[in-house]
Amino acid sequence: MIGSLLIANRGEIARRIIRTARRLGVRTIAVHSDVDAAMPFVREADQAACIGGAAARDSYLRQDRIIEVARATGAEAIHPGYGFLSENAEFAEAVQAAGLVWVGAPPAAIRAMGLKDAAKERMIAAGVPVTPGYLGKDQSTDCLRREADAIGYPVLIKAVAGGGGKGMRRVDDADDFADALASCRREATAAFGDDRVLLEKYILSPRHIEVQVFGDSRGEVVHLFERDCSLQRRHQKVIEEAPATGMDVATREAVCAAAVKAAQAVAYVGAGTIEFIADASAGLRADRIWFMEMNTRLQVEHPVTEAITGQDLVEWQLRVASGEPLPKRQEELTISGWAIEARLYAENPTSGFLPSTGPLERLRFPAGIRVDSGVEEGGEVTPFYDPMIAKLIVHAPSRTAAAHALAAAAGHVQVWPVRTNAVFLARTAAHPDFVSGRVDTGFIARHAKALVPAAEPSDAVLQAAAAAIVPSLDRDPWTCLAGFRANADPDREVAVEVAERPFRVALTAAAPAAERHGDVLFLGGEAWTFGPCRADHGAGAGAAGDGAILAPMPGRVLAVAVAEGDAVTKGQRLVVLEAMKMEQALLAPFDGTVAELRAQEGGQVSEGSLLVRIEGRA
Repeated sequence: MIGSLLIANRGEIARRIIRTARRLGVRTIAVHSDVDAAMPFVREADQAACIGGAAARDSYLRQDRIIEVARATGAEAIHPGYGFLSENAEFAEAVQAAGLVWVGAPPAAIRAMGLKDAAKERMIAAGVPVTPGYLGKDQSTDCLRREADAIGYPVLIKAVAGGGGKGMRRVDDADDFADALASCRREATAAFGDDRVLLEKYILSPRHIEVQVFGDSRGEVVHLFERDCSLQRRHQKVIEEAPATGMDVATREAVCAAAVKAAQAVAYVGAGTIEFIADASAGLRADRIWFMEMNTRLQVEHPVTEAITGQDLVEWQLRVASGEPLPKRQEELTISGWAIEARLYAENPTSGFLPSTGPLERLRFPAGIRVDSGVEEGGEVTPFYDPMIAKLIVHAPSRTAAAHALAAAAGHVQVWPVRTNAVFLARTAAHPDFVSGRVDTGFIARHAKALVPAAEPSDAVLQAAAAAIVPSLDRDPWTCLAGFRANADPDREVAVEVAERPFRVALTAAAPAAERHGDVLFLGGEAWTFGPCRADHGAGAGAAGDGAILAPMPGRVLAVAVAEGDAVTKGQRLVVLEAMKMEQALLAPFDGTVAELRAQEGGQVSEGSLLVRIEGRA
């Protein structure tokens, strides 16, 4: 077994690796950026070293610096986690050239499967079914448009070197193709340094099914069954589960056998995932499931596989990297129960899921479930890295029980003042169609109205806030306005402030129970400030005036599409921002003229800063 391990990653995956390494008696070394110095993973490692500045390119992507630290600290091996350098063949080779053990896929396999077009060609040769599309070398816009027309809309544009939902656009109409292609190329260049794309036929009733595979240096390959990752928003996975609902034995055997065949075709060693797209319009069928791509690393959603198989996949990685055989044979692996994982993100569902950053004054997770988190109370969510706060993982005897457990868990998350998608997760897990297994990749878009909370506090929130302050209300009606009505029960009507806005609430006996921390109320995954109505209550924070385009999040200005004096029409793109790996286009709210332009391409902006001011036409 490896004796010492440097973890070339951060956050929750670094903590996850440290946990297993400690159990196995392996010494761990953490590397971190200067802004991550106080993060839990740094403290929990046996040793730590700062490798650079906040930007990933100045720290977590510094291959030379990481290897230098590994040598200086006496590390025997490097584990890349997922993201960053985990699928970088050059880094894997540099690690091996330095005399260190690479806890990951062989560089040749990373190269073979890293480019989606080449990977599909290899799978075709190996007899693995692939999705219809275009994999050609001609990357001209005219050629790609012609191929898209031939495939038939809708089509999916995907970055050749892509992953994690980056560099991917669905196009429903030929008129939208050029703009979507340009945006896809720009995002692919920023994320992967490669703007090449491929085209795929977009499946209208798609399910995202993936199979966990594992290989060892002896040539043995096994699968650890499938996961369903169909619950996605903007091609980013939100909720994952294992096994896949509606998967019969015959289909499972066919899909898992295809995954093993795909891994064997590249002499795979270590943890990997074979991703398939399924046309679920007639249920899951072996002849309607196609290879999409391979992730040559451990996946974010690996905990659900661990839950149903009882295996520690990080331990498997360390043992295989140490030259040991696979811990289990295929016939020894079985499925037990059902597991579902939800990704808790620092984002605000009421503002289009824009990233939320800041201090974590309150951070509490529900008891009785597995929570993998990279942050802790008193820490901070910065704009430099992925916005995931934690993964909530439930395991139960049945899928229905697991769905109910996840809904309850998400509803008891407490995070403040950073906004999260907890209420969105709770509503998704409790939705009747999700509970019954009627899921595909369009689920979230189809049910958005029921899943995304309103910006205004609901009646349940108002009732809970009123019930929480009743015991401490000043009974003077001139100062609190409670019961200020002739012949009314003074305890039945309450003037309350929620989110610094006044509301009059007719309190009922059925007010929902909520959890509170100071002047913050937590209910169903939502968080609201509340308190008795103040006599000096003003209008509160006002919205920006009409025509003022404010930055909805801190980030970098990717593009400025207008100049001062330009005439614009409603819906026209003005500015494109990037933060936490996301692009956000800001559009003109009405027809008018650019009266003021403060945004500069390449500049950094803070949340709420004025970017553009539009004046209406006379």
